[in-house]
Amino acid sequence: MFLPVTLQLLAGFGESLKIFLLTLLFSLPLGLVICFGSMSRFSPLRKLTRCFVWVIRGTPLMLQLIIIFYGPGLIFGLPAMPRFTATIVAFAINYACYFSEIYRGGIESIPKGQYEAGQVLGMTKQQIFFRVVLLQVVKRIMAPMSNEIITLVKDTSLARIISVYEIIWAGESFIKKGLIWPLFYTGAFYLVFNGLLTVLFGKLEEKLNYFRG
Repeated sequence: MFLPVTLQLLAGFGESLKIFLLTLLFSLPLGLVICFGSMSRFSPLRKLTRCFVWVIRGTPLMLQLIIIFYGPGLIFGLPAMPRFTATIVAFAINYACYFSEIYRGGIESIPKGQYEAGQVLGMTKQQIFFRVVLLQVVKRIMAPMSNEIITLVKDTSLARIISVYEIIWAGESFIKKGLIWPLFYTGAFYLVFNGLLTVLFGKLEEKLNYFRG
């Protein structure tokens, strides 16, 4: 019985992994766009962006999933979005907002003197950002980013709220057969994957230790 359970949980974990990877693929660059919006000198854009981030960060991801999946049909009479697509949209927007605040904190933590030094050397704003600021920002945001990414691994289980198959659903399906241990077994998949991520981020932080600031 152990092998069939493991195979079914692996299939569920494969779906969870898809949600995880696609969320990162879209939310990491989107977070940077939102970050620049929240730092814009154009006041209406800055205020609108920060209000949007406040709403997303202040409401549960579960609620956002439900609204994005059911909202277009119930409010505007539009065709329902595919469940998996709705999941990725909700997760990407949610995590992009969290990442944007981490990006913003990292960028604003760089002393203004470094920007001024780059200008004295005749560098453009783009050159200063990519050659002087960016790697220092990466070093400073690595710890909070790793925490959010590890949280994302666990949050993939929320996809079952709109009936998207993932590992918790796979484990829970065995309860109908009178088996509870497969549900606890799902925890091993999360622990192993998060353990690997923790080691990976630890290695990355070591490689970035030459930036002291």
